[in-house]
Amino acid sequence: MASKLTGFMEIDRKNYNHRDIEERKKDFDSVYVPLTKEEMVEQANRCMDCGTSFCNWGCPLGNLIPDWNDLVYNGEWEKAYQKLSLTANFPEFTGRVCPALCEAACVLGVNREAVSVREIEQSIAEMAFENGWVKPRTPRVRTGRKVAVIGAGPSGLAAADDLNALGHAVTVFEREENAGGLMRYGIPNYKLGKEIIERRIALMKEAGVKFTYGIEIGRDRSLEDLISKFDAVIMACGTWVPRDINIPGRELDGIHFAVDYLSQQSKKLFGEKVTGKEITAKGKNVLVIGGGDTGADCVGTANRQGAKKVFQYEILPKPPEKRDDSMPWPLFPKLLKTTTAHEEGCEREWEISTKEFVGSNGKIEGIKGVRVKWTKDAEGRFVLNELKSTEFEEQVDLVLIAAGFLHTEHDTFVKEMNIELGERGDILTDEDNKTNVDKVFAAGDMRTGQSLVVKAILEGKTTAEKVDKYLNENMMKKSG
Repeated sequence: MASKLTGFMEIDRKNYNHRDIEERKKDFDSVYVPLTKEEMVEQANRCMDCGTSFCNWGCPLGNLIPDWNDLVYNGEWEKAYQKLSLTANFPEFTGRVCPALCEAACVLGVNREAVSVREIEQSIAEMAFENGWVKPRTPRVRTGRKVAVIGAGPSGLAAADDLNALGHAVTVFEREENAGGLMRYGIPNYKLGKEIIERRIALMKEAGVKFTYGIEIGRDRSLEDLISKFDAVIMACGTWVPRDINIPGRELDGIHFAVDYLSQQSKKLFGEKVTGKEITAKGKNVLVIGGGDTGADCVGTANRQGAKKVFQYEILPKPPEKRDDSMPWPLFPKLLKTTTAHEEGCEREWEISTKEFVGSNGKIEGIKGVRVKWTKDAEGRFVLNELKSTEFEEQVDLVLIAAGFLHTEHDTFVKEMNIELGERGDILTDEDNKTNVDKVFAAGDMRTGQSLVVKAILEGKTTAEKVDKYLNENMMKKSG
């Protein structure tokens, strides 16, 4: 659909630039330096006139990527934003923190570098905000029905945004001081500035969405009370129970979950109340256990706090740098990622199993580990094998466990209201995202388990659609 059909053959991919490493380690400001408007137009022109645009299929939201690439190339930035906002509630979020599933499915990526879709999306969103094209989604008519949303993460925000636009009165209840969920408290500011979140929340408030902060449902107010006062309730509380590493020495001081470390730093940065002992990497040898994005976020944060040295251990094998036969296009490939945090200083190791935390006087002083190898058994299942004579010790002063999340918190209103759970501890729902409790729905990671911001947004949108259908059907029954 691009105007210059040979653009993909003539133009190389060019990504956002990065600030100087030593400079950016001094603060938590964005590490990225966007390309110029002219450069982004050129990048949009790399989009091919695909017979079948697999990027749409790769994007959970079904973004109309070729359409807005064509509009950008032709200088129609406002129309590009209008096209983007048909499917994406918060492109300023996904344009920064999405792993770009669309790019993995890009046809150009079969034999060249994929189109830089995520950065084009971010550029469109920022251009729209700069020019005042982003408007509150204020409904023309109010339905008179009220919906409560528990949790102001990406899923809860998307559900609230859509339901409000449909005319329902929406109140979002958030136990923290501000909205954003893990986007605010789990993703460092240098990746997603919190002013970006605040900007969107201000628009939602202007459109009529009400936000109530510092209220924890199940402690400060019961779920039963919400059910009695609202026509529907959406639970979108995320998955906040981290996966632990239960090995000898786990009780030592200086071993923390990544989410506690990252959320504390975010709260300190914005003057929010911080509870518990301060967790700091300043002057310490830091070990991050877990090789995913959260682990990388810990690496970047530790470097900015002035860590002496940072290690990152992953128990899984080192991923390949390019696709192989096990990851055929257009599936999302599990490839080696070197983030901006890794560029700033980190010793990375793969196939390492941490066997014991060691210390004295109740404080962590080091770890004992062993190298491992993954093999397949007769049934094709992966088996972990410890390699003989590879035991080692490493001196560390701070350990951050970034091993993912298990499920949502259970010892809350979930237990109080006997809400049914699935096998993995997630909220069990029917095909309409409805729980076993009347009027109560679930959305996002709370329902599906740990996932991506873009998928949480889709969950919120889908649940909003189900709730709207439920409310309309109930109104028809009452009027009939």
